[in-house]
Amino acid sequence: MGAWRIMSRGGRRYGRPRAPGAAALLGTLILGGLAPPAAHAQELPRATPAEAGFVSGRLERIGTLLDDYVADGRLPGAVVTVLRDGAVVYEHATGFADLEARTPLETDAIFRIASQTKAIVSVAVMILQEDGALLISDPVGRYLPAFAETTVAEPLPDGGYDVVAARRPITVRDLLTHTAGIAYGMGGPGADRWREAEITGWYFAHRDEPVRATVDRMGSLPFQAQPGERFVYGYNTDILGALVEAVSGQTLEAFLHSRIFEPLDMRDTHFYLPPEKRDRLATVYNRRMPGELVRARDGEGMDAQGQYVDGPRTSFSGGAGLLSTARDYARFLQMMLDGGTLGDARILSPASVALMTSNHVGDLYAPGMGFGLGFSVRLDLGEAGEPGSLGDYGWGGAYHTTYWADPLERLVMVYFTQVIPAAGLDDHRKLRVLVYGALRGS
Repeated sequence: MGAWRIMSRGGRRYGRPRAPGAAALLGTLILGGLAPPAAHAQELPRATPAEAGFVSGRLERIGTLLDDYVADGRLPGAVVTVLRDGAVVYEHATGFADLEARTPLETDAIFRIASQTKAIVSVAVMILQEDGALLISDPVGRYLPAFAETTVAEPLPDGGYDVVAARRPITVRDLLTHTAGIAYGMGGPGADRWREAEITGWYFAHRDEPVRATVDRMGSLPFQAQPGERFVYGYNTDILGALVEAVSGQTLEAFLHSRIFEPLDMRDTHFYLPPEKRDRLATVYNRRMPGELVRARDGEGMDAQGQYVDGPRTSFSGGAGLLSTARDYARFLQMMLDGGTLGDARILSPASVALMTSNHVGDLYAPGMGFGLGFSVRLDLGEAGEPGSLGDYGWGGAYHTTYWADPLERLVMVYFTQVIPAAGLDDHRKLRVLVYGALRGS
């Protein structure tokens, strides 16, 4: 395939809204032409693994591993993409987009990326900071009044809980770092109130209401911890999505499209799939036991196929709502690795990228790992206990997708599959071993 290897089967102005109609007016001004035309990034170049500093033949072990997992019934299918120095050096698609129909999975398949949405929305917040529209040190209540005064459910010895006032306002930075104390409403003190409000879990595609309406209801519910006290994974980035809408005057979909997807040519990244692309959407499977994959049925909540094609198309979930391809997400990560630019398209400054990929939470997250503004960050190789580099950053999604970017090795890895739950699978860890084990070294 030429010089690369592919393995495949088959002045802007913002202001703080002062009145109910101000945000909408502001969005009209932006959409009306104050924003400059977007610069588009070019297609990523290709290189052979050997040209990019890998031992010849070693990256192909990834394909062998994933092929075996499909043959053994551990995965329905998967797509993996590896970049180095901004070039695509390895791609592999294996298995099936639909097991029952025996539809081969191709490298351009579209996947539900769930929490990989968070990194993109975190970048959107940093764009707004660079625009002068907000500071991440600002209280969230300045933009979303429902969060001006929040509460915390504190457990009691008898198993009950008290609802107390938060000791300080939640900031935008608290949301970016998941230290606002906001969970997914499914357990812990106060979970009964979240269930009564019908706000639990990360799935939003079935909601026939704007995300702002859902988020505003969250503000009156008790949270799991005091701001800044603990790392609590939950609705933080969904709240940030509503904040982006409030500050920009646009829907989250419109903002992401104009400021990130279009400039980066992320042509297949959507909240809701255009009908003409529905045949490229990979099917979700439940892993019930080793070797048994069962098609997730509609109506099973977060385990369902999801209403990403035929649903109400109303709620834009900043925490888990996007669909994408390995190609598109690799372009997004390469932009981050290149200091906020991809080709002629500039999304962020190098200073903002450095801030996002630094640890902001001390030792609140995990051994050897910190957390930045939307990404986990590797701090200590020995404590983390797996191959990588100091400063590599990444995350994953509920459907068993994952990614990382490594500034030291100038490396990006994107891995997409659609399995939930995926307990017992070790493919993520093995991918790290195989990618780093393939590097030639200095």
